[in-house]
Amino acid sequence: MAFPYMEAVVGFMILMYIFETYLDLRQHAALKLPTLPRTLEGVISQEKFEKSRAYSLDKSHFHFVHECVTILMDSAILFFGVLPWFWKKSGDFLVVVGLNAENEILHTLAFLAGVMIWSQITDLPFSLYSTFVIEARHGFNKQTIWLFFRDMFKGIGLSILLGPPIVAAIIVIVQKGGPYLAIYLWGFMFILSIVMMTLYPILIAPLFNKFTPLPDGELRERIEKLASSLKFPLKKLFVVDGSTRSSHSNAYMYGFFNNKRIVLYDTLIQQCKKEEEVVAVIAHELGHWKLNHTMYSFIAVQILTFLQFGGYTLVRNSGDLFQSFGFDTQPVLIGLIIFQHTVIPLQHLVSFGLNLVSRSFEFQADAFAKKLGYAAALRAGLVKLQEENLSAMNTDPWYSAYHYSHPPLVERLAALDEPDKKED
Repeated sequence: MAFPYMEAVVGFMILMYIFETYLDLRQHAALKLPTLPRTLEGVISQEKFEKSRAYSLDKSHFHFVHECVTILMDSAILFFGVLPWFWKKSGDFLVVVGLNAENEILHTLAFLAGVMIWSQITDLPFSLYSTFVIEARHGFNKQTIWLFFRDMFKGIGLSILLGPPIVAAIIVIVQKGGPYLAIYLWGFMFILSIVMMTLYPILIAPLFNKFTPLPDGELRERIEKLASSLKFPLKKLFVVDGSTRSSHSNAYMYGFFNNKRIVLYDTLIQQCKKEEEVVAVIAHELGHWKLNHTMYSFIAVQILTFLQFGGYTLVRNSGDLFQSFGFDTQPVLIGLIIFQHTVIPLQHLVSFGLNLVSRSFEFQADAFAKKLGYAAALRAGLVKLQEENLSAMNTDPWYSAYHYSHPPLVERLAALDEPDKKED
């Protein structure tokens, strides 16, 4: 008797849903606490705390509903054989329009087109509610319904433009890869990631946001001076109009070798009233670069990608695995989907481990900014961003450890303050 892979996958998905719901309940209880953490008393205003609490509880209630609907749909799709049924129907559609259903590339593209339509339909109500009810209710949403749908259709257009050649290349590689399949797949994805990292900020991101050079002035001079002192090869310094969609704020950097660029959200500049606080946030980001965090993260992703492809090559010809999910053929894309479901337990462990590493990197970048003399400004900037973004003030330690890639504000402030206490 063949091993019931599909039943095991669905069972584990449900177990993980129960476990993560337990963590969500713990976090929900923490969000309901009526007082600030002792560390934040006198630091965060009571008004901001009440607004943060209301926003976090709204998002928490929404999350419970969204996750419940998601697990029901995903379990039903696997348990009732929707995937093989949909694969068959996509082949029938090709025949109706006069195309060859035996061509795996065409069959896969038809299948993916149907999946994209389905996902857009099922996700749309949640996206609309999150954006135009929750985010709007708490003063964050700045986009119109027209801009929302324009962004959505732009995303669909990019998927239609970029998806087919990528999917076709993966199918050909799997069909022709032989014993070196894992190496070829990894090599293709490595090149693709480099190309996308290069093209996205130049060609794709400007389709959704407007990037303008940071105007001349003290802020620009201070950032350029900081970058120069660290030998950071800053070529361009942009401001992005994040305020057209949301009042949440951020900053990031990108680019290869000696062609680095820094992007500031206009909301970050607006929220951090003092230029010193913005510079401190950039000092933190430059700390990630100076300490090679970006490189380490990239290498880790490449190793994990190669290991995943290695695992896929071991199971892709397993007839029992495909049959357990209701397939009597072994399409490349379906094999990748099934493999992703079968390694869910490992993915959760890896995700947890990566979060731990990421949190460590955040503490190190904070410490780097502190060594540059930005401790007070970074502290003020973190508090200001926490207030303006209405981020959760009370967090459950189990929930935080499992989900957060960034440490909670309480932990970051404590880490920033600790060296001062030791020096005293």
